[in-house]
Amino acid sequence: MLLLAQRLPDTSLTVALASGGREYFGWGIDRYLAADTFDALNQNTRATGNWGKGKAPKIPPWPRPTVQPKKAPAKKHTSVAGIYQQFTRR
Repeated sequence: MLLLAQRLPDTSLTVALASGGREYFGWGIDRYLAADTFDALNQNTRATGNWGKGKAPKIPPWPRPTVQPKKAPAKKHTSVAGIYQQFTRR
């Protein structure tokens, strides 16, 4: 079974879930290379363009999948009086 799982394509849902989540579904080596090429071309355009001083355009990078961190529940701070009240309840 392990050999079958290792032979799955890098764009499969199983590999995506093992990588960190559904956001990685469809992101194989070819897609990462295309996104890196896009970013490199934009950086080259920005670096070699004949822009005025401080007028180089800001070109956003190609969006890549990111896993959103889960928010921990907010901790409520209690005072000493609140703790004392909890222990003295009847």
